[in-house]
Amino acid sequence: MAQHAPPARGVRLGRAAGATGSGSTVSGVVLLLPGASRFSPGPLRPLGRALARAGGTEGLVAHTVIHGGEASREEQAGWAADEAVRRYGDVPVCLAGYGAGGLAALRAGGHEAVNSVVSLSPCLEPGAPAGSPEPVKHLSGRQVLIVHGTNDARSDPEASFQLAARAKKANRSTCRFEVHSDGHGLREHQPEVVALAVDFVLGAVCSGRYSRPVTDALAAPPPLGLRMPLASGFGRSLRP
Repeated sequence: MAQHAPPARGVRLGRAAGATGSGSTVSGVVLLLPGASRFSPGPLRPLGRALARAGGTEGLVAHTVIHGGEASREEQAGWAADEAVRRYGDVPVCLAGYGAGGLAALRAGGHEAVNSVVSLSPCLEPGAPAGSPEPVKHLSGRQVLIVHGTNDARSDPEASFQLAARAKKANRSTCRFEVHSDGHGLREHQPEVVALAVDFVLGAVCSGRYSRPVTDALAAPPPLGLRMPLASGFGRSLRP
């Protein structure tokens, strides 16, 4: 596997959460990629805590990627995936990002160790030149979940729909959920967003089983599987 040199002084993995006890066997890693500002973490902090609680017994470990230096977030995400493999061996890696981190997760999703991507409110760059849309072919073979609030004033949710539509052509294992009336930070329905992301990660990285809404979204043809509404109360009775 090709290794990424440390892209910049200062980038590192935060403290591990999850299957870290004595004798624990790590079976999967989630790398949490924050947004542009540490003061606006969005749903990543509660997502990290929820993943540690729900996935720790299944061998799941979560790390926040602490950014540093001038390298792109995509490059730093690639280095973090390499570091996860160095620490834990040949285990599946999920990139889960919010905002700018959501875009980095999509861009770095082609890394050899990555089997899944969670992109929350991805900050897609507006005004891309005609004929040069955001690449998606590298996502082939990955499980991909995009979540976007319909009232996002910072990153156009329609742009993520268009990206998801192109990604679905290259990779059938792509789905997208819309959080109606929510904004960029996904604050109004944060418990549902976290529950959805946890369900997806556990299915993609640990058990291979998803809840019925995620299964339906992955199976549905466009545009249905890419405009799935996130139901109020999602997650309250998904798993026994």
